[in-house]
Amino acid sequence: MKRRTFLQQSSLLGASLLLARPFQTLASSGLADKDAYYKLFLSPDAAYRPFVRWWWNGNKVTKQELSRELKLLKDVGIGGVEINPISFPKRADDLGIRSLRWLSDEWVDMVQYASNEGKKEGMISDLIVGSGWPFGSEELKEEETAQVVLVHAEPVEGPMLYRAKPYHIFSNVDPGVTDKNTMRSPEIMSLKLVRDPMDSIDNIVDFSSEIGKDEIVITIPEGKHVVYALVRFRAFASVINGAPGAAGSILNHMDQKAVKSYLHRMSDKMQQQIGPLKNYVRALFTDSMELEGSNWCDDFAIEFQKRRGYDLMPYLPFILFKVGRLGAVVDENYGAKKSPQLIETLNRVRFDYEFTKACLLKERFTDTYTSWCRELGVKSRAQAYGRGFFPLESSLDYDIPEGESWTTNYLRHKLGEEMSNEDYRRGRGYTMIDKYVSSAAHLKGKRVVSCEEMTNTYLVFNATLELLKLGSDQSAMTGITHSIWHGFNYSPKEAAFPGWIQYGSFYNERNNWWPYFKYLNNYKARLSSQLQNADYFADIAILPANYDLWSENGVQTDPFPEKLNVPYTSMLWEAINKNGGNADYITEIILQDCQVENGSLEYGSRRYSVLFLPGLKRMTLTAMQKILQFVKGGGRVFAIETVPEKSLGLHQSQVHDAEIQAVLQQLRQYPQQFVTVKKPVDNNFIDWYNDLLKSHHLPGYLSVSKTDPYVMQMRYKRDDGTEFYFIQNAHKFNSCQWSCTFLAPELQKLQCWFWNLDTGERYKVSLEKNMDLSLDLGPTDSLLFVFDRNKTGETWKPLPTSGKNEQALDQQWDLELKHGQELTSNTLKLNNLVDFKDDERLVSFSGEAIYKKTIAWSGSTKAVLNLGKVAGISELFVNGRSAGVKWYGRRLYDLSSLLIEGTNNLEVRVTTTMGNYLKTLVDNENAQYWVNRKGREQDIQSMGLIGPVTLYTI
Repeated sequence: MKRRTFLQQSSLLGASLLLARPFQTLASSGLADKDAYYKLFLSPDAAYRPFVRWWWNGNKVTKQELSRELKLLKDVGIGGVEINPISFPKRADDLGIRSLRWLSDEWVDMVQYASNEGKKEGMISDLIVGSGWPFGSEELKEEETAQVVLVHAEPVEGPMLYRAKPYHIFSNVDPGVTDKNTMRSPEIMSLKLVRDPMDSIDNIVDFSSEIGKDEIVITIPEGKHVVYALVRFRAFASVINGAPGAAGSILNHMDQKAVKSYLHRMSDKMQQQIGPLKNYVRALFTDSMELEGSNWCDDFAIEFQKRRGYDLMPYLPFILFKVGRLGAVVDENYGAKKSPQLIETLNRVRFDYEFTKACLLKERFTDTYTSWCRELGVKSRAQAYGRGFFPLESSLDYDIPEGESWTTNYLRHKLGEEMSNEDYRRGRGYTMIDKYVSSAAHLKGKRVVSCEEMTNTYLVFNATLELLKLGSDQSAMTGITHSIWHGFNYSPKEAAFPGWIQYGSFYNERNNWWPYFKYLNNYKARLSSQLQNADYFADIAILPANYDLWSENGVQTDPFPEKLNVPYTSMLWEAINKNGGNADYITEIILQDCQVENGSLEYGSRRYSVLFLPGLKRMTLTAMQKILQFVKGGGRVFAIETVPEKSLGLHQSQVHDAEIQAVLQQLRQYPQQFVTVKKPVDNNFIDWYNDLLKSHHLPGYLSVSKTDPYVMQMRYKRDDGTEFYFIQNAHKFNSCQWSCTFLAPELQKLQCWFWNLDTGERYKVSLEKNMDLSLDLGPTDSLLFVFDRNKTGETWKPLPTSGKNEQALDQQWDLELKHGQELTSNTLKLNNLVDFKDDERLVSFSGEAIYKKTIAWSGSTKAVLNLGKVAGISELFVNGRSAGVKWYGRRLYDLSSLLIEGTNNLEVRVTTTMGNYLKTLVDNENAQYWVNRKGREQDIQSMGLIGPVTLYTI
């Protein structure tokens, strides 16, 4: 297929992928003095501070409560809110407060009020489109609602007379959606009979004319056959958790007229009442595109014929799988058994079908949405992924593309406690989509990449600030630059404990750790202030085998696909990262638009000297030709396991297969540039890539002496030529020794600094010979190293974990327990420190545990107290003076200015999580739902000062 034809049919022309203008940089904002970045680090603006998803539960909002909650958020360091109306929680008491209807005069007034009140607090507001997901409304006409086409395949054996009621077929394929729509309207589009096994579509008997209103009657000839019924449902699903006025039917995102009508109805109503929306909101937001399997629109077959050059309808029943909720495939072998030749044909048609669907969604929804936002003068922000969308291209044109991270998911994996080589989901806070989203931003020169951060439906009441930090730091490693916490529930102070809860990590003033929430938000703001003012460095590209997946298994529900054809794709970029380099994802459409210069693939400002093809088997001829051009110019390509030998799609497939194989033969004439490698047998991609790195001299900017599966890093380059490196140990409990050598020659002229993300302080770092850096990384440690032109300052001297004259302090503590919700306290003596979960007296505690001890001290006052393991937030007082708060990682306290000769009083205050306590509230339905519900029962958590506690001199 010629490049022009392929791209025109997709309507993703290179001209439509022009680089977007980056957001304002420090240099362009007039802050280009040599310390501008550090000044921003010390005092980050609201735009860099984490936002919260602000659930307006049931739209039961009042101005007084809106104002109160905004002040609460401002006080703990939140920079903005995403106003997000949602259904009212089923188990909560609404206190008799009336729900406001979406787009009613009162509701619009509340949005205006919340935005204006936020501005008074120096905060930013975003607004979700509609309510819940995916958006829709009770006001939609039937022709505007989402459609799904499904297949019913029933084995029969003749000779016989087949009789069936349409209801029988409808009930068999009734789509398993999250929220069924009572307005659903099914119809049988076609009825066909095929032999089983099936080797061609030429021998199909079409009984579509026999479809009766009340009964279907057809004669089955002798032998085994399958009756295929193609069924379309209109208005098949309702909005998930929609608030009044924006519940009801899901909108058909492939109907441009319906999309425009819906969007303009919202903006017209609001602007007629309060004026331009740009005066109130920074961005309009769309949640993840969970379209419940929607896959059709009225003119789909016409558009397919126009774009692909043949009729889809004879093939459609045979390329569809049996599906369940969200369109997830539940049976890939549904229907008649098919010959290998027919399977190959159907795979090609399936790709054409999925690609056409993605193009329609891009043109009719994504382009319409982003244009609407531009017309309104607001930013477009979206989680532009889900079943049927391009995983990368759909994010290209949004001003603020967004990904998501999770505290844990349905696998119940342990974030920070495992890092599986077998399953890319285990031990990771980020989801697989984040790399696509951030790569899209990098390709378009965008620096703001937001994230629905640490989505929590499994660890409600048990998520710690440390866990939220750990997971969101992992998100940053993928290229995320801004966090939006999931999520802050609108909940009046008068609501019975624990309040109105939709989802989330209980961001609420009743949470024990709420007074310390500002520490996490200040940390994230400092990091984001740097990430958003520099460019993520990557000189390696990875082209995932998504089109093979679309062809053979259909599109998946991102970001949790039911199946991946190449599950190690995510492992590959991690391995590159953990070995001192980094990579972006690209796609065939991006590859086709790349320029090849001096052995590099160039797209905008991105330059890639190496391209990985993990498990690709199919490719367009144009993409193959671009790879050949790249290789001839000196670029290097590594094909893992397979090489592309087939074309995509049905049209002229035989011709293109031959041409692709001819290109492949030319590529094999460059064995040093076009290399086929096997994946590791044990799935240890870190060591595998390390060997590849050395044997093929692959690019990297750090030389890591010994890799660790939990240690990741990334490099950012600033506009002024300075740069920084962010390094994380993602293990919750283990420390590690890690060292690297900085390889970029330009760093030789710059000074290395450690910028403390907790305190805002900075210290000079004396690198060893050859630009070597050795680190002792504690649990959940994250360090920011900046290379700039400043020369003077104090030298970084991390506190050691041990020293001389060590005293063990594990025994004989007085313990005062201040129960957070019951407002009671009691005191007991501990002979030895203990994990609360292992002591029946303490296991259900929730609140502040105060440990007190008197010690004798003499000699040097240069001392460190190491609390060892602390399950909770620790605050230390020595002789009544605060030594500071430690909320993650090592609990090391410098006591040099606090200890006195003689008797000293130590007081350690530990703030615990709440889940253990809530499990005991058996009469509180709301609490029990979140901690004890079937399938999501929460484990008993560790709590308290566990130790060992040691005091030593330095």
